[in-house]
Amino acid sequence: MNTPFSFLSRREMLQRSTAGFGYLAFNALTASAAEPKAASALNPLSPKQPHFPARAKRVIFLCMQGAPSHMDTFDYKPKLNADAGKPGGKGRLVGSPYAFQQRGKSGLWISDLFPNLAQHADEMCLLRSMNTDIPNHPQGFTMLHTGSTNFVRPSLGSWVVYGLGKETLELPGFISLSPPLGNAGVFGSAFLPAIYQGMRIGSLKETDEAISSDAVHDIRNPMLTTALQRKQLDYVQAMNNDLLKSTGGDSEVEGVIQSYEQAFKMQGSVPHVMDLANESKATLDLYGVDDKTTDSFARQCLLARRFVEAGVRFVEITHGSWDHHSSLKSRLAKGCGETDKPIAALLTDLKQRGLLKDTLVVWGGEFGRTPDGRSGDGRNHNAKGYTMWMAGGGVKGGYSYGSTDDYGHAAVDKPMHIHDLHATILATLGLDHEKLTYPYAGRPFRLTNVSGKVATEILA
Repeated sequence: MNTPFSFLSRREMLQRSTAGFGYLAFNALTASAAEPKAASALNPLSPKQPHFPARAKRVIFLCMQGAPSHMDTFDYKPKLNADAGKPGGKGRLVGSPYAFQQRGKSGLWISDLFPNLAQHADEMCLLRSMNTDIPNHPQGFTMLHTGSTNFVRPSLGSWVVYGLGKETLELPGFISLSPPLGNAGVFGSAFLPAIYQGMRIGSLKETDEAISSDAVHDIRNPMLTTALQRKQLDYVQAMNNDLLKSTGGDSEVEGVIQSYEQAFKMQGSVPHVMDLANESKATLDLYGVDDKTTDSFARQCLLARRFVEAGVRFVEITHGSWDHHSSLKSRLAKGCGETDKPIAALLTDLKQRGLLKDTLVVWGGEFGRTPDGRSGDGRNHNAKGYTMWMAGGGVKGGYSYGSTDDYGHAAVDKPMHIHDLHATILATLGLDHEKLTYPYAGRPFRLTNVSGKVATEILA
């Protein structure tokens, strides 16, 4: 389409003069050209009916970047411990330095590294037969989020919002807290319209600072009050609506109108939800806020609860430093110590508020670790078998699905590929992964490519 010069000048003016919501609206603005005209009469972010009755309404994905060691956390391997020191694949077998115990009424084996989370064993569904394609971090991490190792594809969260819309137009449908810098695949929408892209808040660092509303770029306008911004936006929207009428209806112009209205609303709603001042001391203590060890991740877990409670469809939190080729004992204990209490608190809080039953919580990294290692205190990359877990959202609690061999090297019973994981997550939300498609490059694309099988056995 040849866009009139008058529209370009107005768009430029809008971007330059409305700092308070220009950043929030930019992604939706760039997406408008790709929006199908058939849907242009409706807000594409409005709530949509799922393909079939859903068990879950929303997802919280706790992403442990770097690949946690499954045989030290959730995959008990007594034979590995018995054979420690014997030759392995690329080194000697390394037994776990941590004890395991059977937890809850279900008797799930969980490491002593997670004393708080272990109290929720009867709500957890351990996926002990996960596997993926490539044991390299960039490819594995991208595969975990997009279902592809080497192509730019929409992220899981973007597919969810595309399929279901948003529960509220006051907030983003998809929020990514502390994603890794330089990896847009975590929250990107790729060929899906960019209105389905996640909002990034903060970024992953070795020593992460506490996330606040200040981590959202240009959330406030330093030059205009809210009332004056509204007047300014009304004036610009009047011009855009005139242009819309003159063109007979155009998806680009409609995208501009929708995106700035939504961004204006977010200026007030996002900082409000991110303000923890109204949380009780008991709740802050439950998560570990202001504790030196847990504070950063605790705040993010609490924000995740506040976001889903307010209507955000998909929230991801990333925690780094799980790549333990050496110093396994000390570094793994550090990562678990930073996350155990906040995650347990999140499950407790969701349950107390009646949210866990329809909120799917997912935990895991891009792959697992090997049973052997050259250092004797570390493990290498392993894509053939590892563990993730789910809780809430209509999955069975106190349940173990699949298994790896006696050393934890490869999935041997009910192997669950990343495509299967994605298909199952979508199924809890009432979405058929084979029907959730988008036309691109001459064919319909989907998150699970041409495979994926729902693990119906884990569904409650």
